[in-house]
Amino acid sequence: MARPRHIAIIMDGNGRWASARGLPRSAGHRQGVDALRRTVRAAIELGIEYLTIFSFSSENWSRPHTEISFLFDLIRRFVRQDVAELHSAGVRITVIGEREGLDPDIISLIEQTEVITRDNTGLNLVVAFNYGGRQEIVRAARAIARAAAAGELAPDMITPEHIERELHTEKIPDPDLLIRTGGEQRLSNYLLWQCAYTEFVFVDEHWPDFTRETLERAISEYLTRERRFGGLAARSA
Repeated sequence: MARPRHIAIIMDGNGRWASARGLPRSAGHRQGVDALRRTVRAAIELGIEYLTIFSFSSENWSRPHTEISFLFDLIRRFVRQDVAELHSAGVRITVIGEREGLDPDIISLIEQTEVITRDNTGLNLVVAFNYGGRQEIVRAARAIARAAAAGELAPDMITPEHIERELHTEKIPDPDLLIRTGGEQRLSNYLLWQCAYTEFVFVDEHWPDFTRETLERAISEYLTRERRFGGLAARSA
């Protein structure tokens, strides 16, 4: 099987990494940013076309206000410090998720980043920010319902392609491989539609400990799988 074209990652375990070392959760988030830098570099070097990362979920708003503020400050610093380097490396950055209700400066940073990097032809870095899979599907259903109510689309003519066109990930291929760190084994409302036939690899390392070697090990595991997309295995055909 060919190497994965699109890898999605749930970057889990920053807080547990910090707690295990007697450090505040903020220290884990800082180390998590370093892990993200390493992973983006590794993806570029390995020739991965798409890397999608779960940076802030729609459920993360339930966390303490101080932690949310710190996370947003980290995002601001990452954009201001790293986008120029990513741009020079040919990385194209796309941010998916809801923007309504975000601070204006965050929205401005997102828009500037996408504009600056939109013509790049290297790694496509997709950042899921203020994102939830169920919310994305509801958003798509509402758009299709409006079209049906307006007489633009007959309900019995709705296809999966109609839904896909209304998702944040329109024109982005579905993930081939999803990696979740931190030992947990669930999707946590991440890319629910898109991961229908994705291969999952769960690793015990917390996100701050994620390295190129961890990524390559997950890819090696992926290469042992046989993707059948609901059909029969090649040896059984």
